[in-house]
Amino acid sequence: MNSVSFQARPSALLGLRPVVAACCLMLSALSAQAETSTLEQPWLLAQNLRAPSLDDVVVTATRTPQPLADLVADVSILDRETLEASGATALPDVLARLPGVEISRNGGPGNASSVFVRGAESRFTAVYIDGIRVDSQSTGGAQWEQIPLAQIERIEVLRGPAAAVYGSDAIAGVIQLFTRKGEGPAQPMVGVGVGSQGMRKIEAGISGSAGTEGAFDYALGLSRTISDGFDTKTSGSHHLDRDGYRSTSGNARLGLRINAQHRLDATLLAQRLNSGYDDFNYDAKAPADDRSLHRLRTAGLTWQAQWNDAYRTRLSITEAASHYETTPSPYLTETTLRGYLWQHDYQWGAHHFSAALERREDQLYNPAFDAKRATLDSQRSQDALALGYGYSAGGHTVQINARHDNDSEFGGHNTGSLAYGYAITPSLRATASVGTAFRAPTLYHRFSEYGVATLQPEKSRNAEIGLRWAEKSSTFSIVAYRNRVRNLISFAGVGACVSDYGCYANTARAQYEGVTVSGSYRMAGVQWRGAMDWQNPRDLDTGKQLARRAKRHATLGAETVLAGWNWGAEMQASGQRFDTVANTTRLGGYALWNLYASTRMARDFTLLARIDNLADKDYQLARTYATAGRALYVGLKWTPQ
Repeated sequence: MNSVSFQARPSALLGLRPVVAACCLMLSALSAQAETSTLEQPWLLAQNLRAPSLDDVVVTATRTPQPLADLVADVSILDRETLEASGATALPDVLARLPGVEISRNGGPGNASSVFVRGAESRFTAVYIDGIRVDSQSTGGAQWEQIPLAQIERIEVLRGPAAAVYGSDAIAGVIQLFTRKGEGPAQPMVGVGVGSQGMRKIEAGISGSAGTEGAFDYALGLSRTISDGFDTKTSGSHHLDRDGYRSTSGNARLGLRINAQHRLDATLLAQRLNSGYDDFNYDAKAPADDRSLHRLRTAGLTWQAQWNDAYRTRLSITEAASHYETTPSPYLTETTLRGYLWQHDYQWGAHHFSAALERREDQLYNPAFDAKRATLDSQRSQDALALGYGYSAGGHTVQINARHDNDSEFGGHNTGSLAYGYAITPSLRATASVGTAFRAPTLYHRFSEYGVATLQPEKSRNAEIGLRWAEKSSTFSIVAYRNRVRNLISFAGVGACVSDYGCYANTARAQYEGVTVSGSYRMAGVQWRGAMDWQNPRDLDTGKQLARRAKRHATLGAETVLAGWNWGAEMQASGQRFDTVANTTRLGGYALWNLYASTRMARDFTLLARIDNLADKDYQLARTYATAGRALYVGLKWTPQ
């Protein structure tokens, strides 16, 4: 097939024809009765990857709660209903269904994963859990396999640089994850699920509030997932076994409203993951069961004060600890991040002013297991001042941000952004923005055996324009962007480091440019949604396409209601990619079809059934690594009403 079309095999596409026809016939047949069923049972309206309402409040764009209608930034929202309907067990699988997002993974859930926002490196997306920064000072970027989807209630995805608000790392965007917050009477929950590849899942939790007018709120959750998995390697010498995983996670979120002006919040999340993989050092005489051992812990304490109608402050102290270990081949790396934030917000009519003092402390421990390398135990800090101004009135929206970060290793760095939006009509808005961003080299990049202490931050300049329309349950958006990065850190030849294999160096430049079109529309009782990305992530020096990112990828979905069931079908498609930076090894394009259905059984039980990769498509996200074939999941949840 030519380069314009998706690189799905013709035989696979022919095999999908009856599937496509069946989906279309099902949706058409259901639509005639869907409106009536919807009116009779409005609780079934939870839409997978729904179009967010303009009244939805988001905090990720500026670190201040704002109605979606007032935002200039490009933001997607995933709520609890969407996450539950997804039937997914891994966070990257949910994110991959959003506009502008691709993933790569070395095998199944539990293995090393990357998330590319607008085609940019995984380390260029800043990740937060309840306002707590999560990152690895070894690989750079969040270790996505460590974050437990079971404990997440809401996700906000900001596409576009946000370093002027968040500092280092937010070159491509910000993904913020929120755990459940308790409110109202005590609400217990118990859920069980089974699926293909020997998957077993059990979860339980309770949330609510107590005291005078619910002054104390709480939410507690536990989850355990086990999967026998599949052989993650497709070729080469490796241990012929099933590389499954075992995951245990929990979270606690407590809040206390001291009085009408002051509130305290405490959050805690923990995850333990034991997953199988196949080591490169395979010994046929003594094959080993290679395991990756992960631990993630986040904790935060926040005091919010509303001093008067116009002025409020927020003071938070956070810590995140990430542990990665392999056995029996020994390797260990531990990252600890501590954060301190004191934010001030002042509202004066249509004008909003913000100022924040922030400190971040990073520590990396990477012990040596042989005499050829030294133990790495290093730390650094960044102190920052961030200023913001927002204006929204008369159809005009302005957002200006500026920030200065001072790194204990390489000194100061300034970033800024300017965004403007104009409401052409009450439903149609045009936007434009420019901004700069940076990412400081990780401690591993600078001080490991491959490190160079003089590495400089990776820096970017971004510009984008957009047009957005929203009315009731229908939306349409088109955004064009171009993000150029210089001082890109790559693995180069032998240089100033101690390794004989090569060193990290600021030798590359990259450009991420593209157009994202997305929308949601309700017609004849069916809620349709879709997104299409045309992008060109490339190395500016070689002209090569960046590894494991396609020039085209898309999603399409539809939902309707019939006879007490919520029915849905969705498609994910990706064009060809290259597994190597030299563009010598191709990864074929693919199209995946998924079906799902859910219903409320009796009063307190909800049943979910889902089939992923309905056509059993054989595809790869990374060369020589397998992906799951057709998979079934069935879950039952008890939540007393």
